[in-house]
Amino acid sequence: MHFQEWLRSIRSNGGIKVPESEDFWSLVPSFPLSSFSLSSLSLSPSSLLGIGALASLTAYWLVTRPRPMRPPCDLQAQSIAVEGEPNCRRSALLKDDSLLEFYYDDTRTVYDMFQRGLRIAGDGQCLGFRKPGQPYQWISYTEVAEQAQVLGSGLLAKGCQPNPQQFVGIFAQNRPEWIISELACYTYSMAVVPLYDTLGLEAMVHILSLAEISLVICDREEKASSLLDNKEKGITPTLSCLVLFSDFSDALEERAKKCGVEVLHLSQLMVSTGSFVIQQEDVSISYLPLAHMFERMIQVSMFCHGARVGFYQGDISLLMDDIKTLKPTFFPVVPRLLNRIYDKGSVTSPLRRALLHYAVRRKQAELSSGVVRNNSLWDKLVFNRIQASLGGNLRFILTASAPISPTVLSFLRATLGCLIFEGYGQTECTAGCTFSMPGDWSAGHVGAPLPCAMVKLVDIPDMNYYAKNGEGEICIRGHSVFRGYLKDPERTTEALDSDGWLHSGDVGQWLPNGTLRIIDRKKHIFKLAQGEYIAPEKIENVYMRCVPVLQAFVHGDSLQAHLIGIVVPDPEVFVDWAKERGFMGSYEELCQNPDVKKAVLEDMTAVGKEAGLKSFEQVKDLHLHPEMFSIANGLLTPTLKSRRIDIRRVFQEQISRMYSKTAT
Repeated sequence: MHFQEWLRSIRSNGGIKVPESEDFWSLVPSFPLSSFSLSSLSLSPSSLLGIGALASLTAYWLVTRPRPMRPPCDLQAQSIAVEGEPNCRRSALLKDDSLLEFYYDDTRTVYDMFQRGLRIAGDGQCLGFRKPGQPYQWISYTEVAEQAQVLGSGLLAKGCQPNPQQFVGIFAQNRPEWIISELACYTYSMAVVPLYDTLGLEAMVHILSLAEISLVICDREEKASSLLDNKEKGITPTLSCLVLFSDFSDALEERAKKCGVEVLHLSQLMVSTGSFVIQQEDVSISYLPLAHMFERMIQVSMFCHGARVGFYQGDISLLMDDIKTLKPTFFPVVPRLLNRIYDKGSVTSPLRRALLHYAVRRKQAELSSGVVRNNSLWDKLVFNRIQASLGGNLRFILTASAPISPTVLSFLRATLGCLIFEGYGQTECTAGCTFSMPGDWSAGHVGAPLPCAMVKLVDIPDMNYYAKNGEGEICIRGHSVFRGYLKDPERTTEALDSDGWLHSGDVGQWLPNGTLRIIDRKKHIFKLAQGEYIAPEKIENVYMRCVPVLQAFVHGDSLQAHLIGIVVPDPEVFVDWAKERGFMGSYEELCQNPDVKKAVLEDMTAVGKEAGLKSFEQVKDLHLHPEMFSIANGLLTPTLKSRRIDIRRVFQEQISRMYSKTAT
């Protein structure tokens, strides 16, 4: 018997009965074993090689052969009758009648499921797409998660509420943006309502009305147009915003505007809000007093996201060098510092000034359409120096503690190429109660109330401010408001009324878009001799917009008919500013020059008129002082506010001299 016949006999007698072995047995005739027989046991070289090859192939097949799937249960009994429930059955995979609620312990929602995949895959590929004739391009799990969070934040900025009762429509074909939009809603607990063409007009209108959908995400202009048809007919009154994946025409935007619908490109929501999210890679410069709630909240936010905080050297004169070295992505700042940056950026040669103003206008045009970037041609040609002076790595800036000029804010938003937000609040309400909305790059207000607080205005009859006119003292109530001052019930009663409202002492005005504008200050007000009320801090903030002015203190009292001022010129720009007007000398010499003082006063008066100051709110004389008000010399508080009583005491001689001079 030859070896091949022997193997066939083993197979036929049941020696190897695995079904997958058919392919193996088909190979047997090809082996060079015809010369090997069991009777002779004579092994030729070719037979020996054949046996070795057969043994190797057999071992490989045994290791790699396909295994049949083991059924998870008896395939003949895949369900089990439920006890006590006639005609009811349950899966045989369950141990008892208790149904499975969660497949994984760490997944409770669709959002959790994606997050689990994100933890597993990380930067692995997630969503693929391709263009005609091109290979697939991939978006990673990490990128999808980031874009979903950014878009979700943008939806909130457009008025969507982060709860399951908020329905967002998606009217699009299958594409990555569909999934990203869906995950954006799930990220903030919003519900998704898919819409599609084959529903028909009647069904579409019914769904939009039933779910009271205000925002729909579309892939093409044609679909947005069909939704506007319904809006124009008055049958989908709740629709107020359309977000498109693709570009759209001006005609569509104009048509939507006429019926009260805002049309946005998806990138506008993602660009205008995405960069605001603090990330692990972010770094902040810490130089504002940690005793100040503003700085404390900044640091808590950074630590919460695993970000970094770098401290300045302790010398404010070295701050800009610290910033260049640290290269922060987040810069908390007070308006006074932004004013100095503005002054340094705006004082240039006539040719460069003209180019600068043109570039600013071009960048501001981009801002008005929601685009914030620092990689345009103008950034490279014109704004690179001012951006480099702040490290060249800024993503966003937060300014608070005092009002900032709309001119300065608009200029810096264009030149710095990063997000700049303005907030308002005080220590007693955990630093903030209003915040400018991501995507709203207009100036002249401090944003809308934060989700943690309510804000109302109350009458100030003495100053002629009435809440019915949308003006009055700003009052705050909410979880962020403090309970009172430690062991000081009298001050607590002054600050908090019986209903829990915190009275700020600031005067605000509601704007038509629901944002708050700070227009005056109730605290530190005084009367002039003719009975006019004066809010000096408001006037000081106006005067500090002047190019040569670094610090200003406005004084008056009920015995005088006009105001006078103490002004500290900006040492970095004052000499050049004076030289342009024909005045020569050192910084100290210029401060003593009466003609220079007159020029500064004229500049301040012009800026005051532009800002709407009344005649009695303008200073009639001033004293130029060459030394800055500082914490060290006792003229500033740790939060960089003026110590008014101390300033009056230090400059009493100059104040008396100015009043005696103007009285003659």
